[in-house]
Amino acid sequence: MPKMKTHSGAKKRFRKTAKGKLRGRRAYSSHILEKKSPKRKRQMARPVVIAPQDRKRVRMLLGGGK
Repeated sequence: MPKMKTHSGAKKRFRKTAKGKLRGRRAYSSHILEKKSPKRKRQMARPVVIAPQDRKRVRMLLGGGK
């Protein structure tokens, strides 16, 4: 069987940390920023650990196998 390919969109959006956690951009951080507070916008700039519900799907897209 051929190897599974990594999903090109996922590899641009998510990163695996040294301990195996998955990190990505925070939701709601790209537009309609005028009404959001500066504190909220600052916090959105930092990457966030992917929610447990989405981990399996993201790992598969990054070539995590089964």
